[in-house]
Amino acid sequence: MSELMNKYIAKKKIEMSDTARKARNMKFCYFFLLPYAILFLTFNILPMINSIYYGFTDFNILEKPNFIGARNYINLFLQDEVFQTAVKNTFLIAVITGPVGYIIAFIFAWLINELPKWIRTLVVFFFYAPSISGSAYTIFQTLFKDDAYGWANSWLIKMGIVSEPILFLTDPANVMKVIIPVILWTSLGTGFLSFVAGLKGIDQAQYEAGYIDGIQNRWQELWHITLPNMKPMLLFGAVMQITTAFNVCDIPMALAGYPSTDYCARTVVTHLLDYGSQRFEMGYASAIATVLFLAMIICNKLIQAALNRVGH
Repeated sequence: MSELMNKYIAKKKIEMSDTARKARNMKFCYFFLLPYAILFLTFNILPMINSIYYGFTDFNILEKPNFIGARNYINLFLQDEVFQTAVKNTFLIAVITGPVGYIIAFIFAWLINELPKWIRTLVVFFFYAPSISGSAYTIFQTLFKDDAYGWANSWLIKMGIVSEPILFLTDPANVMKVIIPVILWTSLGTGFLSFVAGLKGIDQAQYEAGYIDGIQNRWQELWHITLPNMKPMLLFGAVMQITTAFNVCDIPMALAGYPSTDYCARTVVTHLLDYGSQRFEMGYASAIATVLFLAMIICNKLIQAALNRVGH
């Protein structure tokens, strides 16, 4: 037993020595990565650590943080009814726009992959344009305006379908029915673009070899060749889709107002902004941010585990 242990220790020492030697040989590469590492540490890692710490404090920016333990989290989950509404709305948006947007983006990327280059370019632009336009939702704001001047209400009144304008953006029964399609439309671009790039990067020789090995149709080709080769793009698209779904804020605020009627369009990020930017209760806002961060991490891990099963 001792001989085996000595061999194991000697092997580990050799591996560590090789790793150290490789690190010394690549020290100039690490030097060029240093500026990004400093920026990432300063603006991502440190704020995240501060947020986790402030979540256990009573902090209003002007005074010294007062450690209060888990009181913020207890109030958040047991007493804050608006937060419960925000969680319900956020998960409703995430469940609908996340998987649906992800699947739609991939299907359209797969379908247009064989189109001529100029047609494919136009389709990619159509899908990606809403993602880079910060005011794309203003079209829907005009379309679903609550008075008779809104395009939808104007058309419905002229057609005799309704006699009074429908309150699309202030009636709690209608608000989410408008917001969710807008979020879905504006969230397709990034994932769609990554899927198009991934499909174009697959070696066509793999498809030829697959048909020789017994693949008989496009669905088998998709499952056994396309999806396994696109795992990095699939993971990137999933992470971006989940991140977008959980960070929804601007569109509900722009369409339904801030605050919305009976908090019907409240999301977790909107709740976070309310306490952090309006009330300056930074401890409570940090607790909300920490909960949101953990939820996103868990969802991303579940998606990564699901994608690892693709092609097996």
